This record gives sequence, structure tokens and C-alpha cells, in this order.
Amino acid sequence: MEKQQIYVQAIINPISGVGSKRKIPKMIEEIFTAKGYSVNISFTEYAGHACELTKQAVKDGVKYILAVGGDGTVNEVARSMIHSNAILGIIPKGSGNGLARELHIPMNTKRAIEMIAKENKITIDACQANGQIFFTTCGVGFDAAVSEKFAGEKRRGSLTYVKSAIEEYLNYRPEIYELLIEGEATLKEKAFLVACANASQYGNNAYIAPHANITDGKMDVTILSPFTPLDIPSLAFQLFTRKIDRNSKIKMIQAKKLTIIRQNPGVMHLDGDPVIANKHIEISILPKALHVLTSDTVSLKQEVRNLFGQVTGFFDKNRPYIFR
Repeated sequence: MEKQQIYVQAIINPISGVGSKRKIPKMIEEIFTAKGYSVNISFTEYAGHACELTKQAVKDGVKYILAVGGDGTVNEVARSMIHSNAILGIIPKGSGNGLARELHIPMNTKRAIEMIAKENKITIDACQANGQIFFTTCGVGFDAAVSEKFAGEKRRGSLTYVKSAIEEYLNYRPEIYELLIEGEATLKEKAFLVACANASQYGNNAYIAPHANITDGKMDVTILSPFTPLDIPSLAFQLFTRKIDRNSKIKMIQAKKLTIIRQNPGVMHLDGDPVIANKHIEISILPKALHVLTSDTVSLKQEVRNLFGQVTGFFDKNRPYIFR
């Protein structure tokens, strides 16, 4: 068999821990060298290093590029692969893992690597907001404000994110947004948030756009109107049960191109990472932009097993923090 080099992008951080330095590279090497492939392991050393390593791998003609880390690492690697022949594999090691979940990649490292080794490829869309690439969601309003607050926290994880959301909600004020859809129709709304979704979820199985399809060449835009504290339980329940589109506070539209006009410059988020943007935000779809490895089949049994693993893992990881 002709050897194919596999480039592996691994992130070293407190979330990834020792496993990223020793166990994960060993598992990757064992599985892929057995297939007759050459394996190269690289570790990021600073912000933006993942982009540099990925661009070099693409230039070198590497077939598979594996991103090991959270949403930030995956985004860095993936956006450096746009419209190339390279194929992305994700080994999720973050707290949200939005794109990995959308692609039905197991959260268990060993199962994720085994799934990647099956080499089941699809081609997905990407999006850009003011020229910056994202793959799952882009948003303005409350979710962007929470992403900014969360980015400044020392601790990571679901509990910290919930804490940031609650603190931000107590002081947050909805804004007026003007949406120009496909350069024609105009919608003006006072909204709590406006989310442009290429994928159905933010991450952590929080489905902000339940019907979004990452391969259909369209964005699903979710507009959440102002709401009271009494609305929070139903909104939260529907967000995590893929039924938020049934809520009366929600409006949804589809578009290939969207302009958001707000009253002042401020923060927006791209795949959960906060960035500063001006009053006008131009968002558009990039059809068939990225080759990715995903599960060939997704059974109900597997979904239940993954959900159970996620829930038990959450409590195992956070129990010490809760009682500190």
C-alpha cells in the first residue's frame, strides 16, 4: 500500500492534559501506522500556531489533518484547510465541541480515533462574517456577550459557562437589529440575540437552530425576542431537546447571505470565540468548503450512549469544583 502522511495537530492545555502529550499520540500512531500511513505529531506552542502548522501541511500535500483540542483549535485548523484537498479529522478535547458533535464524532478519544480511521468523508459548508471564517455559529447579542465574559474566566467547563450566562443575563439589555436578507428583504427587530447557524448547535448539544444542515448551502438564522425570567425554563428545556423553534419568542429564517446592522460596534462570536466587529456585519455561506471525516452511521444506541457518557462525565469532572 502506498504510504500517506497523516498530519496530527494536538493542543496542549489544562483540558487536554497529559493525554494529549502521551496517550493520544500513541493511539493515533498505533492505529494509522497499522494502515500503512506515515504519522507526524505536532504540538501548538502559541496562539495562531495551529494555522501555521496546518497551512504547511496543506502545502506539503498531506491527505489527513487531525485536530486534537477544543473548538478554538478545530477552528484554527479547519479555516486553514478551506477549499483544499486535505481532509479534516477531529478528536474533541474541549468543553463545547460544537463541530465535532454536529458531525456525530464520539467524545471518547479512542472511539473518535477509531471512527476517523474508517475514513468516511463528507464535504461541508463554511461561513464567513466580515471575512472571518466560522463553521457552526456566529452571533450578536447575548450569546456574544457571554462568550466574551467566558473567555475572560480562569476556569473552563460547563459550570463556568452557566455562571457567566447567569451573571451576564442580570445586566444585559436587548438591542435593535436591522437584518437585510439576500440583499432584498429587510427585517427590523428588538432582539435578545441573533444567531446565524451553519450547524444546528452551539456545542454541548445546545440546539439553537434545530433544522440547520451543514451541507445544504444555507444558514439558519435564529432571532430570539426579549423575554422574562419566567420564560427561561421553557427556553432552556427546548434548547437542549432540539425544540426551541417551537417557542413563541423565536423567529427563524434561511439565507445564503445576510447583513446585520446594529446601533453600535461591539462583540460578536464566531464558533464561540468573541471578536470585535463594526455596526455592519456581512455574513455569507461558503458551499462545499471543507472535507471532513464523520461517522458512517449514527444509531440511536450510539446517541444514547454518547449522551449518557456526556452527563456522567460532566458530574465526574465538576463534582470537586461544586463542593469547593
